[in-house]
Amino acid sequence: MPEYVTHPDALPHSELESLGDALLGSRFVARSPLMGTFRASRGFAFIFTREGRATLEARFPFLSVYLRRVLEDAAAQEVVPVKRRWFGGRETRPRPNAFYLNLLLLDAGTPVGRHIDATLQEPSGVAGATPEYVSVLYLRVPEGAQGGALRLLRDNQLQGEVRPQPGLLVHFRGNLQHEVQPFTGGPEGALRASLVCEQYAFADHVLPRLPVFRIHSKAGFSAYLEAQRERDGAPPSVGILED
Repeated sequence: MPEYVTHPDALPHSELESLGDALLGSRFVARSPLMGTFRASRGFAFIFTREGRATLEARFPFLSVYLRRVLEDAAAQEVVPVKRRWFGGRETRPRPNAFYLNLLLLDAGTPVGRHIDATLQEPSGVAGATPEYVSVLYLRVPEGAQGGALRLLRDNQLQGEVRPQPGLLVHFRGNLQHEVQPFTGGPEGALRASLVCEQYAFADHVLPRLPVFRIHSKAGFSAYLEAQRERDGAPPSVGILED
């Protein structure tokens, strides 16, 4: 069973460009809401459950094609070990039901240090919780840029390197260590953009601890209010987490 799988040209070029334009042009883009090795990056994120996906798509319809491609990709299950049901049941793989979707923007020379994704561990209250798998879609890679590989490791032993290119989709096991090497070159001020989706499978009793849908951004509450003014009848439970 592979540790990761890759799919080039996961979205048509026009849809990839539209998705990148909408995300990079969002009022929620700011200093990354993530801590640690992500401090030097920019972006924003969504926390949502399977139930909250409809709200996410209603608020941000440009994500619909992406969500169908990434959350419903049967190939992603290839990296998830089967869980045996011993009493006459069939072998199954857990189906993700909670997600952390992060727009990650990196400047030239900015790395992301080695880590294992566990963003929903604290809000879920599940010690040691990691995603079933993580999905990375590269939106923008500056022309002429060198480096910037995604390195995947287990117990500090290299399992593979993925060289970024626009439209490339990567699914890897959620308990893998990984790091992003800095890129060099490219036009001055150009950013590398990717969408990183941590996909978790929690027990039913855990899900009520998580927000059904929430925006995670450091852009400030004014950005949220402006977005709300543009929408009539937005659900009051749809909030922005700023920390």
